[in-house]
Amino acid sequence: MKKIVVFASGSGSNAENIIQYFNSNGKAEVVAVYTNNPNAGVIERVKKYGLEAQVFTKTALYESDFLQNLNKFNADLIVLAGFLWKFPEAIIADYPNKVINIHPALLPKYGGKGMYGMHVHRAVVENKEQETGITIHYVNENYDEGAIIFQKSFELAGIETPEEVAAKIHELEYQHFPEVIEDLLFSKN
Repeated sequence: MKKIVVFASGSGSNAENIIQYFNSNGKAEVVAVYTNNPNAGVIERVKKYGLEAQVFTKTALYESDFLQNLNKFNADLIVLAGFLWKFPEAIIADYPNKVINIHPALLPKYGGKGMYGMHVHRAVVENKEQETGITIHYVNENYDEGAIIFQKSFELAGIETPEEVAAKIHELEYQHFPEVIEDLLFSKN
């Protein structure tokens, strides 16, 4: 069975959606969840699935022990699902084309450090964009600059607030993120 490791910083709704998706189809499993936030909602969410989110510090993330611990899971894919820190180059190098991220905008617009969640949605609304969407991309050494794997857009006609944008983005994330993960896991065979 294919193995997925998830990194999350916040509520964990995408992490939970991924776990549910693969629990229901049995093609892969989330074997570990990591978070940099000791108060993250993801910690409670994953307990329902018999997982314990491993909390770590920024210092620990960049130490060789962290990579050794991660390697024990023999992950086929590392998924950043709302993970806000820059990902270590050592892990990216150890997992070439096996670390992906989801971004709540159509990259290259509205990417980079500090551009996440409501910050992105406010910018989209303030700039009167005609459309927005999600981008799933490989992770490289720069924020939101890895090769694009998948994008899905929608028109903003009738959508006026950042909260409305966020709701539509979440719908797209929940629908497409697990499917893209599955495609990546099984198209490489």
